[in-house]
Amino acid sequence: MTKLSHERVLKALVKLGLSEKEAEVYVFLAREGPQKGSSIAETLKLNKQHLYAILKSLQNKRIVNATLEYAAQFSALPFEKALALLAEAKRKEAQRIEENKEEIISHWRSMNPKSTTTR
Repeated sequence: MTKLSHERVLKALVKLGLSEKEAEVYVFLAREGPQKGSSIAETLKLNKQHLYAILKSLQNKRIVNATLEYAAQFSALPFEKALALLAEAKRKEAQRIEENKEEIISHWRSMNPKSTTTR
């Protein structure tokens, strides 16, 4: 992967809701295969505590898995599947906002009566 391609993939993942560090860790795992946390931290020069918070977040997003053994190994969901999951999460988020738009506008108007007209 060229540096430019790598940067574009990272930016795309950030646009889909990952932080820059989450995207970096995900791409590392997707390219290198299963790794122990200590190896990831060393290679990416991340503090272990910060790394484990990132890994937990990626697991919550269902794009990284961990083995149950002590000194767990972390692995990434294949890129295409991860991309589909992240895109679906964004679609659902947009749908929830759209469904709640009138309620949100109503709350806004009750807080700020001067802005009841739409521009």
